[in-house]
Amino acid sequence: MLVRTARLLPVISHHLHPSSARSATQTLGWSLGAAAASCRGPTPMEPLDTTPEGPATVTPVPDEDARPVGLLPGETVVKEGKAAILFPSANEVFYNPVQEFNRDLTCAVLTEFARDVLAGRGVKLVVPGETERVVVEGEEGDEPMEEKNGAESPTITAAVGEQCELGLRVLEGLSASGLRSVRFALEVPGLRSVTANDFSTKAAALIARNAEYNGVGHLLHASCRDASMLMYEMRGKKERYDVIDLDPYGSPSSFLDAAVQSVSEGGLLCVTCTDMAVMAGNSGETCYSKYGSVSIKAKYCHEMALRIILHSLDQRAGVYQRYIQPLLCVSVDFYIRVFVRVFTGQATVKNSCSKQALVYNCVGCGSFHLQRMGRRTSNGKNVKYSPAIGPPVGPECQHCGQRHQLGGPIWAEPIHDLAFVQKVLAAVSGNPSRFGTSKRIEGMLSMVTEELDDVPLYYTVDSLSGTIHCNTPPLLQFRSALLHAGHRVSLSHACKNAIKTDAPPAVIWDIMRCWEKTNPVKREKLTETSPAFKILSREPGTDACFTVREDANPQSRKLHLTRFQENPQAFWGPKARAKAGGGISTDLQDKSKKCQNKRKNQITESELKNIQCKRFKQGTCAHGDKCCYSHDPEEKTEV
Repeated sequence: MLVRTARLLPVISHHLHPSSARSATQTLGWSLGAAAASCRGPTPMEPLDTTPEGPATVTPVPDEDARPVGLLPGETVVKEGKAAILFPSANEVFYNPVQEFNRDLTCAVLTEFARDVLAGRGVKLVVPGETERVVVEGEEGDEPMEEKNGAESPTITAAVGEQCELGLRVLEGLSASGLRSVRFALEVPGLRSVTANDFSTKAAALIARNAEYNGVGHLLHASCRDASMLMYEMRGKKERYDVIDLDPYGSPSSFLDAAVQSVSEGGLLCVTCTDMAVMAGNSGETCYSKYGSVSIKAKYCHEMALRIILHSLDQRAGVYQRYIQPLLCVSVDFYIRVFVRVFTGQATVKNSCSKQALVYNCVGCGSFHLQRMGRRTSNGKNVKYSPAIGPPVGPECQHCGQRHQLGGPIWAEPIHDLAFVQKVLAAVSGNPSRFGTSKRIEGMLSMVTEELDDVPLYYTVDSLSGTIHCNTPPLLQFRSALLHAGHRVSLSHACKNAIKTDAPPAVIWDIMRCWEKTNPVKREKLTETSPAFKILSREPGTDACFTVREDANPQSRKLHLTRFQENPQAFWGPKARAKAGGGISTDLQDKSKKCQNKRKNQITESELKNIQCKRFKQGTCAHGDKCCYSHDPEEKTEV
């Protein structure tokens, strides 16, 4: 392969503030044909100093006749990982630097998944930066690959940027600029092909140009199709993709049915959800229409969102006699990200009912109970399935006397494969220079490995103390009290003050009653119907010990790993939605300024007198033209 040094482009590093990027107001009207034409010949490019941040900007060119792709008017280059992507400056929706963690984590997970799968095919991965090449043996019982003459075939080595005939076929259904797919091609070894698809013609043209610019045109292919139709057409067993990545703007619900059918047996499905307002309880009816589950506005809403999307995936897969196996599910910033494997098995699909559960949440004290949708009992080789028995709660909460909300169903099984997570954590910790967000990945995955995998949802210490209006107990003391009581406890990656424990709500409130005795509240200010009054009116059933134990402080907290980082910049959330014809809609920041204080400018009583009542509009108001919005009570009775 001939490698040429391309003339350097103005690079916008992901470490810089977006305001440092060159602004442009021109929109680009490329087509796929125009993109191919722009790759045929050289285009003048702007110079840059020779000390850029990060890896050197050297572009491998597949053949001698190819030339580096040039900049078009209003274009800039964004650098992330090993990829340098051409971006139209007028369309900021194509790139969100906050999502770098998402892309880094996906590359790390995809690498370990490829290592596990390809080990059985006799392929050994070579990852840049690893001091020792990790070789994962195949599963027990796998026979070595043999040639036709009966001799063992030599082990195949797969490196990044190379096409592996026995490698994985990857589909990114909603690729936008193709940044994620380019990073797959440049940073993940053992790939056979990467298909970067987008419904926008301009986006597909940009993907083709970025593939040529990064020298991965032999591995990455641009596609301009409807993502669902593309996946539906690849449902055949020999045509399915090994990895499907879905990262839409908002909800992925419309793509899930096609995705669970077009992923191969044991394939990896990566899904991102950014519609957290719906999944976190603000619109339970909308959540049900999209995911088949009712969300609840509770402190554990972020973990519940993870379990809602897993329930939706498992339910849709079950229609086709398939089931899911979660590898890693995380709640990060303003979105959630799940990595699941999809298998086929009619007998295993029958277990799906017993894996789902309804949630009874008390509106007063926040206590919750889970009700499984079905029961599965084993007697030797015989398995019996029966309906669940419930409900687990009475008409009123036994602790505060308030009513319960009903949410779900949600996935009630473990949401992580701890063995797989430890492999990813070991690979990232042993090669920290591979990703720009390695420290955060290490902290996040360390917390995941410390979580209680068989305990769904969690409490928060501040909400417990807020219910009874007392001072918040220190986290280590509260965890120690649970450990002294003989229960297991852990933190959660989804919330900073979360407490995951197998202790029932009665034990938790006994601990809070004991804490209140040393930090008393003013009982005279509590009303008799308040949850705090009813909880504190009972004596604790056991004496809690708040002496701090050594095992109460988890290892990730002792090492001060990056677990919950601060917002990296202002207005760091999701970008504006792309328009159907290209470009972006009104900027969210401008919309936020426009809507500020709109609820404070209320209509005064003098202004109400100029507004007619409903009867006036119907023509039945006795006041005629003197009608106003609010009539005096005496006049109303006369009418």
